[in-house]
Amino acid sequence: MSRRDKTHEKLQFRLGYRFADIMLLEHALTHSSAVSPGKRIERSYQRLEFLGDRVLGLVVADMLYQRYPKSNEGELSRLLNTLVRKETCADIARQLDLGSEMILGESEARSGGADKDAILGDATEAIIGAIYLDGGLEPARNFIERLFEEFLVDGQASRADAKTTLQEWAQARGLEPPDYMLVERTGPDHAPEFTIAVELAGFDRVQAIGPSKKIAEHRVAEQFLVRQNVWKERK
Repeated sequence: MSRRDKTHEKLQFRLGYRFADIMLLEHALTHSSAVSPGKRIERSYQRLEFLGDRVLGLVVADMLYQRYPKSNEGELSRLLNTLVRKETCADIARQLDLGSEMILGESEARSGGADKDAILGDATEAIIGAIYLDGGLEPARNFIERLFEEFLVDGQASRADAKTTLQEWAQARGLEPPDYMLVERTGPDHAPEFTIAVELAGFDRVQAIGPSKKIAEHRVAEQFLVRQNVWKERK
């Protein structure tokens, strides 16, 4: 395990939460590969991830229940599954730059573990579990609502497959897959903005901005689909 500043001051600022027990945060950032087999249960993020996953599900379910009073159980379940999936949690982790703070075993670090969706998604859930244990449900709820609201407002829940839809639309017309390019990254580290462009042969380029690359990619794919009248513009 690498030795580092265990106060994680900058990360706590990005999280918007200061830990009373900093070791909870340390454990939330520790992958099992960095801990000897006999101490993995105690010192890695495994148990915190389990807890955080349940807290996340509860809070997001409540958000959806309040936001969509006319949706039935099936519709709410589909929205929930989209918002709490590992890919969404990994996007959150990248917004928070958790990868730079992760404590990984040497082989996992060499293989790019700090940018793997599975590890980053688990770490986000572990952070939620750690906040819950340290401060209770309300700070955990505040953290989740602040970071996952972007996905809800953006319509990611109802239009999570914009990129897939655009790729299938292009393939059906015998075109090459869409090409997504980073145009620029602006803003401070704790609140970055990414401008992503999508190009498809024979069509004008479309650009969109988002707080992560993946969100910007989904937004630009959606804008392209709206422009081509595949999807209706959101009211």
